[in-house]
Amino acid sequence: MSFQGMDISASGLTAQRLRMDVISGNLANVNTTRTPEGGPYRRRMVVFEEMLQQAVDTLPFQPTRTPLSGVRVSAVVESEEPPMMVYDPQHPDANEEGYVAMPNVNSVHEMADMISASRAYEANLTAMNLSKTMTQKALSILRV
Repeated sequence: MSFQGMDISASGLTAQRLRMDVISGNLANVNTTRTPEGGPYRRRMVVFEEMLQQAVDTLPFQPTRTPLSGVRVSAVVESEEPPMMVYDPQHPDANEEGYVAMPNVNSVHEMADMISASRAYEANLTAMNLSKTMTQKALSILRV
């Protein structure tokens, strides 16, 4: 019996959970003007890639192919967008002209990404539960 459907859904759950963690970090640092690396916090983004099944067990009448077997996070990258410059001469990190380099994080964009990641997580969870139900029903048929 193949559990490929559950494996694919599990990989999606893991990837979307990490995506939500990264988005949470972006939101938590929306006002961080000084980091250990220097300068303001830079928005981070998750890059996904497909995983291909390593060993393929196919029936003789099926064409030989390498099916997908899920998704994984290939990298967490920093945005190349420049920081937002905000006029605030009283801020301790203001430059000579009174401007502060603020993180390139847009709260509205991050919240939209969070909703998207949350919905993708829910979809993967639903798919996993359906796979589990189908497997249970198949096993109950075999018991008869």
